[in-house]
Amino acid sequence: MHLQSPSVILITGIMASGKSTVAQQLAERLEKSVHLRGDLFRRMIVNDRKEVKPDAGEAEQGQLRLRYRLAAQAADTYCAEGFNVIVQDVVVGRVLNDFISMVKSRPFYVVALCPNVPSVEAREAGRSKKGYGSWTVEGLDQVLRQETPRIGLWLDSSGWTAEETADALLERIDEALIVGEEG
Repeated sequence: MHLQSPSVILITGIMASGKSTVAQQLAERLEKSVHLRGDLFRRMIVNDRKEVKPDAGEAEQGQLRLRYRLAAQAADTYCAEGFNVIVQDVVVGRVLNDFISMVKSRPFYVVALCPNVPSVEAREAGRSKKGYGSWTVEGLDQVLRQETPRIGLWLDSSGWTAEETADALLERIDEALIVGEEG
């Protein structure tokens, strides 16, 4: 492991891919760490919240960009105070590049969890919270695999526990480093 500190780590993937659990595992292993759940910024909207559906329009995309911008600002603020920040959110498709440009802190790492569809379906079936409504696992997985830029470290965590996934992530963290200027 060669994780530079303090840093920002984005853990992305489709719903039920293990992002929350792996992010928590990682945060617990690092000193002075924050587990930042990007979805909190969506859930804070009380009236006129727009859910991103497969046929999302400009209003839905605008709220998604707002959520990402707020998550990036919070990550930068924590990182500036010396924290390792693990941001966990569904950042798939072309918007991954947008999110990366919003995070000003460096070093910045991007990790995409990409277990196969049957693994995600099994995880979704075993969860109390349900993420899939207008989306299907297959549909969102297609966005991940076919529309998301292959940036950072992509981990097929099918059949892995959260601990095994966190181990693999830390062992291969150098592959997740985003090279670019701060700011």
